Amino acid sequence: MQEIDRQYDVVIIGAGVGGGAMANRLADTGARILMIERGNYLPREADNWSVKAVFHDKKYTTRETWRDRSGKEFNPSTYYYVGGNSKFFGAATVRFRTQDFEELQHEDGVAPAWPVSYAEFAPYYDVAERLMGTHGTAGTDPIEPPRSGPMPYPAIGHEPEIEAVAEKLRKKGLRPFPLPIAIDRHDGGACVRCATCDGFACKLGAKNDSEVRLVGPALKTGRVDLVLDTKVERLLTDPSGKRVVAIEVTQGGQRRTIDGDLFISSAGAINSTALLLRSANDKHKRGLGNNMSDQLGRNYMAHNNTAMMAINPLRRNTVKFQKSLCINDFYLANSVKPYPMGNVQGLGKLQGGMLTANLKWAPRFLMDWFTTRSLDWWIMSEDLPDPNNRVTLDTDGKIRVSYTPNNLKSHGDLVTHWGKLMRSIGYPLIITQKMDITVAMHQCGTARFGKDPATSVLDTNCRVWDVDNLYVVDASFLPSSTGFNPSLTIVAQAVRTAEHLVRDVLKAKTAA
Repeated sequence: MQEIDRQYDVVIIGAGVGGGAMANRLADTGARILMIERGNYLPREADNWSVKAVFHDKKYTTRETWRDRSGKEFNPSTYYYVGGNSKFFGAATVRFRTQDFEELQHEDGVAPAWPVSYAEFAPYYDVAERLMGTHGTAGTDPIEPPRSGPMPYPAIGHEPEIEAVAEKLRKKGLRPFPLPIAIDRHDGGACVRCATCDGFACKLGAKNDSEVRLVGPALKTGRVDLVLDTKVERLLTDPSGKRVVAIEVTQGGQRRTIDGDLFISSAGAINSTALLLRSANDKHKRGLGNNMSDQLGRNYMAHNNTAMMAINPLRRNTVKFQKSLCINDFYLANSVKPYPMGNVQGLGKLQGGMLTANLKWAPRFLMDWFTTRSLDWWIMSEDLPDPNNRVTLDTDGKIRVSYTPNNLKSHGDLVTHWGKLMRSIGYPLIITQKMDITVAMHQCGTARFGKDPATSVLDTNCRVWDVDNLYVVDASFLPSSTGFNPSLTIVAQAVRTAEHLVRDVLKAKTAA
């Protein structure tokens, strides 16, 4: 086994954006911190940018399988590396809207109000944007929530093809703006503005993922230990069930326990739930955090996502970095319908092999021809919390994700409307692909936070209600999914939780 001490002040499970941000913010407290990552470092290599390796061979995707509601096994698009799923994210770092923190009526139901307001949350977004190195232009998003100042870096700008599209959209009465994005694209930065960013890992380290922006700086302090290739199997409590005293881990086929004073699960909304369920004992028969509400694992959300190719057969699209444009005109009630529809943003430039990986019937030569002439979009709409959409463990220990999509009418209407808009500006051929349950990149909501232990798993600081020293800091805490990538919000909540821990829990350590 890798060298691990027996006892730590803080044990963080997972090195994605939640765990990475927690380690980053707690590194200066004087506490002895251990991060445990199930995987290893993702190597920087040529295959990072290979369509065949990433999309066909699925070289970097976990080999484990989960089950869907019917019991059918599937291979989820999730990644176990230092940096977690952020190694492959599109780097969009968008704040949730003021309205997202309030009760929001959708066509298919209601997104619940959060236990905190946007105004309370906003200062933590400021810090999260600095940590992630967000590029963007404040004030250009037509529904942007209030903010205290500019973004850390200026917008990366559009390539000529995308600027021309933006101008056509403006003439249609829309208000496109630069997508806030976390890449190392500024003077002295490493980003070369390639076509293999969204959905790929960066072999240059120029994507501002958790490894680069959060974990790496935490490790450089010398006050955080990181252990790799180690799976946390169970959390062990004292006889009262009120405190976690140790974790049981597996590494290289061996099991051992590690003691600690404070435990933070940041394994992701699905795996954090699985961990808490596996940790059931006499005091917590339904899993840790499930005694008061029976909400653990419920309200799973992952967004309604559709990829769209808008094709002009007469014009080649030579753009390299396409993910620079965003449209929020339909995010809230709008001129098309009196309900929120969703967000539209540029999708990383599609290549033929990326499509044939999922469309086995499609000839490669035809997809290659389409992608050289396509404008590509990611259309994302909110799915709503449903207690019957849930994560559970089968009797053999395998994860089951029981998920039935909802709020599909608004999403479908947005896809249809956007297709019409594309045709009106010169892209007559439209191809769409809706993402299914295997796309687990935006997983959230399985351990919602709140003010009432009867209806939530976590308090507003992300502490498990019925365990004094256990926190869950990843997308599990989200009461609603909104219509944006949750990464920036996870980092902001981690900053908020860390502030609470430093002030109220680790104050003795800090003083020392």
